[in-house]
Amino acid sequence: MGVELVTTDGIFALDGGEWEVTNNIWLVGDDKEIVIFDAAHDHQPIVDAVNGRRVTAIVCTHGHNDHINAAVALREAVDAPILLHPDDQMLWDAVFPDDSTDGALTPGETITAGGHTLGIIHTPGHSPGCCCFFDIDAGRVMSGDTLFCGGPGATGRSYSDEPTILRSIRDRLLTLPGDTTVHTGHGDTTTIDDERQRVLDRISELGLT
Repeated sequence: MGVELVTTDGIFALDGGEWEVTNNIWLVGDDKEIVIFDAAHDHQPIVDAVNGRRVTAIVCTHGHNDHINAAVALREAVDAPILLHPDDQMLWDAVFPDDSTDGALTPGETITAGGHTLGIIHTPGHSPGCCCFFDIDAGRVMSGDTLFCGGPGATGRSYSDEPTILRSIRDRLLTLPGDTTVHTGHGDTTTIDDERQRVLDRISELGLT
């Protein structure tokens, strides 16, 4: 199976604003064991896709509400730990002030499920704790909201910074093989090479080093 996509619709809320969004939830593994990347809006379609398989972890690519708001219900349904980078703890607390995650994402370590091993890459900028996950054998990266089909993830709201996200992409994602498939948190799948020039052009415009 390798990778499966589930989409859910809901509201992204931050800084007093609200936006309707469609989120991508990615399941990586095989017919017996998977890891889930993000838990958006409604846990039931994710549970249906799991279809009784063992879930090794519910991995939050970052702490924005639209990527975590189904995490606690999903944990209860599939009995798997929720993992989040600690730099996004304040975003988690805004959604779940009376609940907690089960573990921290540590850059350089790996997540495994169903014969797949994914390296944890810390890519701050969209939020301080954003992480991407590189499956070297399958040639794909789960990018969350760090890199989209069309360029870098959004900045300009609380806890985000455009120079930071651009440096994260340049230094930690553009170093991956150009044909690496990028499975994004919203929208279409892309590749590293397809996004490379957009990122480098913006870095040049801002005069970043």
